Amino acid sequence: MAARPKKTPAWLVKSEPDAFSWDQQVANGVEPWSGVRNHQAQAFLKAMKKGDRVFFYHSNIGKEIVGIVEVAREAYPDPTDETGRWICVDMKAIEPVKHAVTLAAIKAEPRLEGISLIRQSRLSVMPIAPGHAAILLEMARG
Repeated sequence: MAARPKKTPAWLVKSEPDAFSWDQQVANGVEPWSGVRNHQAQAFLKAMKKGDRVFFYHSNIGKEIVGIVEVAREAYPDPTDETGRWICVDMKAIEPVKHAVTLAAIKAEPRLEGISLIRQSRLSVMPIAPGHAAILLEMARG
């Protein structure tokens, strides 16, 4: 039986590694992606579907894509929100990337011009266009 092709990530989520790191995601297996308090980022969380692949990006420290997670549970009320206004999704660790893809490398790659990560640098959840995702995977695999 032939191996199934790997899914291409459609999203990118950012986490400060001193608050929640890739290693913690791996150790926890499935983890709520909670604490997102930006309306645009919330809309992207709501659009995620179970099984969607997502780049896991370390922000502030490292500034690099370090792994791939998968949406394990679609949007539900964020347990860290006492107001009941915000939602979260559950993410499941899939695999680390072979080569971390740094922000500097992303900015230096002409084919990634216009990528959300550069255009909306402060947003913690964002879509990644299929063409850009393929390039990022190519860079991550070396």
